[in-house]
Amino acid sequence: MSVVTIALGGLACLSFLIVLWQWVAASRFTLASKLSEAPALDESPSITILKPVKGAEEHTRECFESWLSQDYAGKVQVVFGARSANDPACAVIEALRAAHPDKDVQYVHCPEALGPNAKVSTLVQLSPQARHEFVLISDADVWADRDFLKCAMGQFRSPEVGLVCSLYALTNSKNTAMHLEALHVNVDFWSQVLQGQMLSKMDFALGAVMIIRREMLEKIGGFQALLEYLADDYQLGNKAARAGGVVSLADTVVECRSGFMSARAVWDHQVRWSRTVRVCQPIPYFFSILSNATLFSALLAAVAPCVYSLSALAAVVGTRVVMAMHLQRRLLPAHERRSPSALIVLKDLLQVAVWAAAFLGNTVVWRGEKFRVLPDGKLQKV
Repeated sequence: MSVVTIALGGLACLSFLIVLWQWVAASRFTLASKLSEAPALDESPSITILKPVKGAEEHTRECFESWLSQDYAGKVQVVFGARSANDPACAVIEALRAAHPDKDVQYVHCPEALGPNAKVSTLVQLSPQARHEFVLISDADVWADRDFLKCAMGQFRSPEVGLVCSLYALTNSKNTAMHLEALHVNVDFWSQVLQGQMLSKMDFALGAVMIIRREMLEKIGGFQALLEYLADDYQLGNKAARAGGVVSLADTVVECRSGFMSARAVWDHQVRWSRTVRVCQPIPYFFSILSNATLFSALLAAVAPCVYSLSALAAVVGTRVVMAMHLQRRLLPAHERRSPSALIVLKDLLQVAVWAAAFLGNTVVWRGEKFRVLPDGKLQKV
């Protein structure tokens, strides 16, 4: 038996154990049963929701409207902002204001480019409009169940909590490339976040939805402190943690309902994501390849084909497919738009290319513009 075979056998065993641990971490996490986890009505503080937007897609209206339909006792102010006065999202916002005259909804034109991060630039211009003690930041393509605020705000019962973020799922895949990305998020990403929580406290945030105490936001320098960074969600959570606040993960899930993405667009998104994580957490990201049990078991079977290596590969593939079925069902228990679990094997193999691409360059394409990611995580327009 060669040294290479022994090494691959060891890596295959290690990666399989990591995958099982990841599965256990996600299985142990209790997701809220909606109203059962909500704070009492007299504990519902006022919230300002800031929504930077750009463009309109088929799911834009339903995503926006989900935030106007929250079953929440506290005051809710929703402030939308776009860079262009002719942005297609503006018509959607005006239609929603007309349909919900009883809601506190504003639109703010945010024409200034204050830094390379366009989203944060919009947030800086929106923040003076925020009137309430809690500030929620949400991406334009995020849809939330009407009980979301009730569930998520319950995390702030502890005065130590400075920021709350939420798990999210991709739910509107329209082609194979989008299904592959959805499997990455709906199976591996959230379970790996929970796996990491078993090792240490969260010192970052997940960007789909973030809720921060206004005093904490001011303490870390406001959104201005994030203007030059690509990973504004990571930086917001990290700065809150370093300022003494606890970053808490809500036990409820939101959905990201983006429009159609071509295979090239999905690739660009994955590379941008991988290079972002590599810059923020270089050592953990390098070793993250060890969680790819499909890769190492396939290499072992290719280098040393025998009944044992082929059986090991079959066991890993079967485990991954069942794991994908189970974790998608846990994250989206009542959802019909889950991705085909069998594609998890292809996703694992293609993920190797994404992992490698993170180390083979420092440029990303974001919102149609090309940037260089500097070693400190800041953006430089190319």
